[in-house]
Amino acid sequence: GGYIRQELYYILKDEKDVHFSFGSIRGGGINQATKGMHSSKFCLNIAGDTPSSNRLFDAIASHCVPVIISDEIELPYEDVLDYSEFCIFVRTSDALKEGFLIKLVRSITKEEWMKMWERLKEIEHHFEYQYPSQGDDAVQMIWKAVSRKVPSIRLKLNRSNRFRRSMVQMP
Repeated sequence: GGYIRQELYYILKDEKDVHFSFGSIRGGGINQATKGMHSSKFCLNIAGDTPSSNRLFDAIASHCVPVIISDEIELPYEDVLDYSEFCIFVRTSDALKEGFLIKLVRSITKEEWMKMWERLKEIEHHFEYQYPSQGDDAVQMIWKAVSRKVPSIRLKLNRSNRFRRSMVQMP
């Protein structure tokens, strides 16, 4: 993640209308990042070193269309949400090609962007935690995802039990 971030910085740093900043929790970094995301149409979501990164969720909450740079990212609720409706996906090798990313983003029409932006507003509640939990918020979506996985887990367990008697040593 860090290498890609650094390379993209060098590729994009002089591009018009591109704001690329590194920040930290100290010195108002969070407020600065939040302000930047809220005023941006697109937000880079570069695959990091940890699956628990909140960049994607910050972009969604900011209604900033995520530009996901990753070859094999696993996304929450992807079995029920079509992320291509509100995100742009770019292979890492393509993103690192000079001019590719900026050309791709600039080729998106206002109508296409508006459609993705509207979809972001429709799905954002799936990523918000509320107390008490409300229909299809993050808590409900997590429980639904777990419940969708239970049948396949149960199937694997049952299949693993098929031959347990034949594994018993006969006298």
